[in-house]
Amino acid sequence: MTIIIGIDPGSRLTGYGIIRKTGSKCEFIDAGTIRTETEEMPLRLKRIYEGLKRVIDFYQPTEASVEQVFLARNPDSALKLGQARGAAVTVLMMHDVAVSEYSARQIKQAVVGVGSAEKEQVQAMVTRLLNIPVIPQADAADALAAALCHAFTSQALLKIGAAAIRGGRSRR
Repeated sequence: MTIIIGIDPGSRLTGYGIIRKTGSKCEFIDAGTIRTETEEMPLRLKRIYEGLKRVIDFYQPTEASVEQVFLARNPDSALKLGQARGAAVTVLMMHDVAVSEYSARQIKQAVVGVGSAEKEQVQAMVTRLLNIPVIPQADAADALAAALCHAFTSQALLKIGAAAIRGGRSRR
């Protein structure tokens, strides 16, 4: 059993999603958003750090999936997003949580099957895949999608590794 936290970083809203992976089965545990509600960037970063710290302390995840920064049209927005992401990665590393990074395209591809999927499609598939009775808020759904992407990717890598080991044995 593995507890995975997915994080969709944002300077105003940071989404988080917690899932439990047992074998090939993924189960919803929790999801939400951390709202910074201030104009001061240093205070936003502190709120992201503290909010994620509380979530990590409570659920004790051992693996994390963090969405990579995309190239925004506005350089200032990209810098703020990078800082929010840095706060998230820092709190994960301070708790010795293994961090994997995926692009938005990889996450959408893993969950919806299309790398250019819309937010509503991601929300619908996350709801279906995790059997959640209500549709999560968009940032929380993106975070759950990141966690699912990691679960699916790590599962596929284990299968590939096992096949390589079996293949190596048969050559001897």
